[in-house]
Amino acid sequence: MARLFLIMIGAVAVAYGQDKSPPNVLWIWAEDMSPLTGAYGTNIETPHLDRMAREGVLFERAFTPTPVCSTCRSSMMVGAYATTFGLHNHRSSRTKASRIHLPEGVRTLPELMRKAGYYTFNLGGKHDYNFAHDKKAMFDSPDGRGFYRPKKAMPWRDRGDGQAFFGIIQVQGGKERRKPPQPTPLDAVRLPAYYPDVPTLRRFFAYQYDCARVTDADVGAILSELEKDGLADNTLVVFHGDHGMRCLRDKQFCYDGGLHVPMIARWPARQDLLPRGTRRAEIVAVIDLVATTLDAAGIPIPDWMECRPLLGEGYSPRDHVVGVRDRCDFTIDRIRTVRTDRYRYVRNGLTDRPYTQPTYKDGGGGVFAYVKVMKQLYAEGKLNPRQAWFMAPHRPAEELYDHATDPDETVNLAGDPKHRAELTRHRGLLDAWITKTGDQGQRGEDDAGLLAVLRQWRDRCVNPEYDALKKKHPELSGPKPGR
Repeated sequence: MARLFLIMIGAVAVAYGQDKSPPNVLWIWAEDMSPLTGAYGTNIETPHLDRMAREGVLFERAFTPTPVCSTCRSSMMVGAYATTFGLHNHRSSRTKASRIHLPEGVRTLPELMRKAGYYTFNLGGKHDYNFAHDKKAMFDSPDGRGFYRPKKAMPWRDRGDGQAFFGIIQVQGGKERRKPPQPTPLDAVRLPAYYPDVPTLRRFFAYQYDCARVTDADVGAILSELEKDGLADNTLVVFHGDHGMRCLRDKQFCYDGGLHVPMIARWPARQDLLPRGTRRAEIVAVIDLVATTLDAAGIPIPDWMECRPLLGEGYSPRDHVVGVRDRCDFTIDRIRTVRTDRYRYVRNGLTDRPYTQPTYKDGGGGVFAYVKVMKQLYAEGKLNPRQAWFMAPHRPAEELYDHATDPDETVNLAGDPKHRAELTRHRGLLDAWITKTGDQGQRGEDDAGLLAVLRQWRDRCVNPEYDALKKKHPELSGPKPGR
């Protein structure tokens, strides 16, 4: 191990042209969290995340590869789009018959870091990957006991003397159940134009602001532990979300609301790479954190990865990013999107079904009360056109939004002759990406995968893709026992 670590030190020196010890790398990963911090312009106090932004770099337009957790995590572990390796259906590979294996030779990011001598850990419990994996091969400390809480011991303290670490700390983000000392007033929230200004939605957004404030306190506690142990200076810390908040048109959908996430990076020892107080406005893919982590550690980026380092002289900005969404829980869909500097293009593969087809959010109570309210307002004709189209029984094959005039993505320009050139350009970008990456989501899920979903969700599986399996397995047609 000592010899390997010396080799790694040399690799880092070559990578950055300096004689530096290998840095620690820490991802603080927030669930279901949109960019709701003071530094992003939200009307709330988030002093610790704002401090991170002052001491490092805030990425104003960072986009996750997919708007649902397991698919995002799968992408982030392999450094490639989930569709490239068939990992695109939410919570797939959960049974022996439906198991998905990574191609021969493909290794996860933690395995690559561990092989290079890093101590690896995952604090926060989630190993939500859509492929067969051995968490003990990925992590020296694969904690599986729930999201981070301030009293949890820091796993980096278990590493060897002089050993660098790569760690993931998962915080609850937009699913947080703890509350700040004072709740956010309802009149302090900003609702996007695609939602009506009604108390139910104001309460949900105020709750999301509260979640961000609690998350901020968690980040402060983590940073304090790093500082207490004398590790802050040479630790690259990145705070980021897995996808947007769990509101009706955000999580699980390929708009900015589902794909635009907070991302703030700090590395005090390397101000040359992450200058204090910098705001980067270019389009950034969150998946690029994988290549950035490897590059910071001096580890070669494998050929199978579809990401690029965000730091250093070799950085090459993207002119567009792609987002994907396929089956989520029992709800079958296929959506692809391209986001460029000014436009978002969306391609709907299944136009026969509504955006608001049955999902896990249905139920009408608690945090998801907005679903019932939105459906009722639509039925009563009380939504304006910018709010109503998402509630319609069918959807268009294509959507195009101009962020220069419509930042909330509410006016579809795909049929506007004035924007035909941009529509054609974005079609081409998506078609090229599908071909280049071999998007496996262009074909339906196999019977083994669908049967696993049917066994779990039973009568909630209403899409026609389940019909043949229901005939073969009539015992699965009713409600699941105990529900």
